[in-house]
Amino acid sequence: MKDCSEKPRALALVGMPGAGKTVCAQHLRRKGYFTLRFGAVVIDEVRRRGWALSPASERKARETLRAAHGMAAMALISLPKLHEALRGHQCIVIDGLYSFSEYKLLIEKLGAPLVLVAVAAPRQLRYQRLAARPERPLSAGQARERDMQEIESLEKGGPIAMADYTLLNDRAPSDLLDQLDALLESLAFAP
Repeated sequence: MKDCSEKPRALALVGMPGAGKTVCAQHLRRKGYFTLRFGAVVIDEVRRRGWALSPASERKARETLRAAHGMAAMALISLPKLHEALRGHQCIVIDGLYSFSEYKLLIEKLGAPLVLVAVAAPRQLRYQRLAARPERPLSAGQARERDMQEIESLEKGGPIAMADYTLLNDRAPSDLLDQLDALLESLAFAP
């Protein structure tokens, strides 16, 4: 595969909540990659509306944005930032591509090759992680409800099914990051 210095490329991290996308994105940011988190669009909308940050308000914001902009809302809203990033960076990272419509929009409008990397973990392990996370923790019931909502309403399964590569995150975070680093090296995907 071509080195990033030859043509800009994008890598999108996909997966269910608690799988480890954020761990990967933070690692890549520390390594110098430009990283854009699609979930930040939702958080920004919650704050813009003056709502308290909660799973319910995030869901309402996601639904509001998608009602206004369609199922590709997060990608559509983020597209100008992504285009700008590609002008200044040879390789960029998208943290949390959610819907199949977002995937299709990026394939059509991004203007750079897109590599999808799924991060996967067993459901019960994901739920334990979501309950223990310091920011926006979810109970097992909330996590299950969010899984169902994201699969049924957000087309989340499509990008995961279309992933070019899958990293299994069922051990220590360092094991996941070792897999990620090895994949990036094999793809010549450098910041």
